[in-house]
Amino acid sequence: MNTLPEAAAAAPEVELSQLDLRYETCRLKHAALEERLLGSIAERGIEEPLEGVEVGETRILLNGFKRYRCARKLGIAVVPYASLGRDEATGIIGLLRIANDKALSILEQAAFIDELQHARHLGLAQLATELSRSKAWVSMRLGLIGEMSPAVRQRLFAGSFPVYAYMYTLRPFMRMNGRAKEVEQFVLAVSGQGLSVRDIELLARGFFRGPESFRQEIVQGNVALPLARMREVPAGPAGCDEFEGTMLRDLEVTQKYMLRVMGKSEDARLASGPFHAQAQLLTAGILSRGPGFLDSVRRLHDRGGQT
Repeated sequence: MNTLPEAAAAAPEVELSQLDLRYETCRLKHAALEERLLGSIAERGIEEPLEGVEVGETRILLNGFKRYRCARKLGIAVVPYASLGRDEATGIIGLLRIANDKALSILEQAAFIDELQHARHLGLAQLATELSRSKAWVSMRLGLIGEMSPAVRQRLFAGSFPVYAYMYTLRPFMRMNGRAKEVEQFVLAVSGQGLSVRDIELLARGFFRGPESFRQEIVQGNVALPLARMREVPAGPAGCDEFEGTMLRDLEVTQKYMLRVMGKSEDARLASGPFHAQAQLLTAGILSRGPGFLDSVRRLHDRGGQT
């Protein structure tokens, strides 16, 4: 049996098999970090105790899942362990209060807060008080985890889709048009393919702003050709004169508002008489110009294909 170094000897030791892993899905996996940690533990042992709560005879792990998995791979049967309390809510609150010290990511904070709210029936004001945080701090994290579908959440926490790409590339599209289902399609299509954050950003631009044929290629998992095409497209109006740059911005705004109108037009909240009276005038004008507008856009598109 492998033994532990003196650095961890001060903490009580427990058998690895005694630890309950029910909160493992609240912690992000990171294969590269875990690989480096595996090497460190193989050389020096586990230097920081795993942390959890003791509910009756059950030790429920809250912090140290990477160390747990590394210990299993190395055949370490006994690990240092520190108790954070006698119930799950108290332990989670204690862990969240020192989140900065423990480098708990914003998604991990959100997952634990969601557990507290739903499983432990703690309201927003009570959560904010218990965590010594503002209601806005708590609400933002609940909103973040609440807007994810189960499939997206599983991919993010499993480490198969970069959290940075989700937070700063995909969320703006989702907030703009309420396109949660499309975000899920995109995440499922490109997860686990070893794409860089930059590659994901390029594919997302084509997926959410490009034609349906481009989107379908990605959904079907054929990302090589779409990615090659997007690498040829400048990120902005680089190389264009002022008039061309203005036209590109006009096209981008047109596409944005087309999507917004399409997304809102069937909403049941559009019900008042004054709204429909004014909307009738505007939609009549749009419909009368529709054929000419589409014809001009089609000609512009065909001109671009000839260059």
